Amino acid sequence: MTLGSPDFWRRRRVLVTGGAGFLGSNLCHALAGLGARVTALDAMLPDGGANPANLEGAGVMLVRGDLRETELHSLCQGVEVLFNMAAQTSHMGGQRDPVADLAINAVAQVRLVQVMREVAPKAVVVHASTRQFYGRPLSLPVDEFHPVNPPDANGVSKWAGEQYWMLENRVLGRPVVSLRLTNCYGPRLRIADARQTFLGIWIRRVLEDAPFEVWGGSQLRDLAYVDDVTRAFLLAAEQADRPEVAGRVFNLGGAPPLSLLELAHLLIAANGGRGRFETREFPPDRAPIDIGSYHADDRAFRAATGWAPMVPLEEGLRRSLAWYRERLADYAF
Repeated sequence: MTLGSPDFWRRRRVLVTGGAGFLGSNLCHALAGLGARVTALDAMLPDGGANPANLEGAGVMLVRGDLRETELHSLCQGVEVLFNMAAQTSHMGGQRDPVADLAINAVAQVRLVQVMREVAPKAVVVHASTRQFYGRPLSLPVDEFHPVNPPDANGVSKWAGEQYWMLENRVLGRPVVSLRLTNCYGPRLRIADARQTFLGIWIRRVLEDAPFEVWGGSQLRDLAYVDDVTRAFLLAAEQADRPEVAGRVFNLGGAPPLSLLELAHLLIAANGGRGRFETREFPPDRAPIDIGSYHADDRAFRAATGWAPMVPLEEGLRRSLAWYRERLADYAF
């Protein structure tokens, strides 16, 4: 599957923040394969999604640095496309330390915005955003006109970070696109725990032949395989100067929605029938911030760019398990 246009990306200078994380590293591999000159910036925080193994064989330059304090001018000088993937993603982490959460997801974004204004004023920006700040949906599926009602501190900080970037388009005309993502999965996802997504720890437990936990079970989710997500980011950048795309926020979904219980059974089936799980109620500290059922209405992005997911959920789960089965020692820690 071709993920992007080589003619567009060849020799183009690209900066990927959060480039050693799950989505960022998959983008780096794709961009390097398309001939781009890629720099990955990542703070490599131990509780985040970054993993040194994620960029093995990518052929990109990794700069270890935190957006909150790293000297950014030299990194951003001459950048033609910025994929802004850096974020604090833990819901409970944001609840426990909202000051640090805000510093990463909003204040550091303003710092990056200011530097990009100075040294790369014409660069395209594609921002990785989230469905999280819609909160508990009023109706399904959720489109971009759904009210914003963040359920936790992490949702508030991410909303602020996105809006600072959208101001760049509204005020200065920079081509900016924001993709509000649903649950993403696939190779290079953090599976040591559930800090990135519940499916990560499910994958680990299945491969270790240990039971995993399903909290609730009736909630609906749509999941997007990482190759489909990567292709969406590349398309957004390639088409960011078009009026149908520039300055827009888009929901990005994936496979048709299913319940968590159905997903648990599909994961076990993808593992050849091996695996088991236990159902439990939400812990008291998590129940107030659970959003219930969610699935995205992403017709706007499909219509604007021609994108559509190509990897069925069953196939994506099989690919993911096969990929981690050979690399479990690098990711289950």
